[in-house]
Amino acid sequence: MADPLNIYVLSRNSRLYSTRRIVEAGKTRGHNVRVVDPLRCYVKISAHRPEVHYKGEILTPPDAVIPRIGASVTFYGTAVVRQFEMMGVFPLNESVAISRSRDKLRSLQLLARRGIGLPVSGFAYSPDDNDDLINLVGGAPLVIKLLEGTQGKGVVLAETTKAAESVIDAFRGLKAYFLTQEFIREAGGSDIRCFVVGGKVVASMKRQAKEGEFRSNVHRGGSATSVRITPEERQVATRAAKIMGLNVAGVDLMRSNHGPVVLEVNSSPGLEGIESATGKDIAGNMIQFIEKDGKAGKTRTKGRG
Repeated sequence: MADPLNIYVLSRNSRLYSTRRIVEAGKTRGHNVRVVDPLRCYVKISAHRPEVHYKGEILTPPDAVIPRIGASVTFYGTAVVRQFEMMGVFPLNESVAISRSRDKLRSLQLLARRGIGLPVSGFAYSPDDNDDLINLVGGAPLVIKLLEGTQGKGVVLAETTKAAESVIDAFRGLKAYFLTQEFIREAGGSDIRCFVVGGKVVASMKRQAKEGEFRSNVHRGGSATSVRITPEERQVATRAAKIMGLNVAGVDLMRSNHGPVVLEVNSSPGLEGIESATGKDIAGNMIQFIEKDGKAGKTRTKGRG
C-alpha cells in the first residue's frame, strides 16, 4: 500500500455511482478522500498565494484532485481545476485536456491531424452550403450532431436528404453549431467504449442500441457487454487519449469497413456501465495511477492555457 494521500473528488453529487466508487476505492487503499462540489468552490487569484475556498473555509491543497466535471459546468469546473494546478496539486485529468475533449470540433481536428481514423465529418456556417455539407459526408443516410450534446442527446440520424435539410434548418434556427457525419452502417447500431487509465486500456465494453434506435448509449436503453478488442483498436484508443492529454478517458470506437474510427473521447467517463459489464475495479485502477504518478507539481500545463 502507498502512503496515505489526501484526494478531492470534484463532483456535484456524492451519491452518483462513479463518485461513490472512486471514494470507496480510495478509502479501501487507505487514503483520505473528500467529495467537493466544484460549483461551491470560489477562488482567490493571486501571484503568490492562490487559494480555493469552499463553503466558507480555505481548502488545504490536497495531494491530488479527481475532476468529475459535467459537460454543463465545463467552464467553471475547469477554472477550479486550473486553480488547483496553480497551487501545485496533481489533477487526474488536467484542465486543458478536459476543455480540449469537450470541444467536439476541436477534438476531431486534433485527432485527424494525428492520423486517427474518424467518421468523415462536415462543419459549415452558411445555410447556402447545406447541400455541400450533406454531400461532404457521402449524402443520406447521415448523422447530424450538436456540438454541445452529451449522452446521445442532440444526435439525429437523417435517413433522407430531405430529412437532413429539415434537421439542419431546425438547428440553424436555434443558432446551434452542429456537425454532419457519415453514417457507419456496418456498425449495426453498436460501438465500443474503451476505458483508458495511464496510457493503457483497462476495460472495454460493447454497447448495442435497442431495437429501432441507432444511438448505443446505455442512458438511452442500450445494452452493454464485455468485449475483447483487437490490438489495432487498443492502439487507437490509447493514442486518442494521449492526443487529448487525458490520463483517464472513455474512448468510443466504431468498427467500420476501413478499421476502427473514433467517435468521441470522454474526459469524465461513467463507471457503472463498464464496471457492471466487465467486473473490473476501474475506480481502483484510477487510484493506483495517482499513487504511482500523482506527484505534486507534476502538472504539465501548470495552470496555463
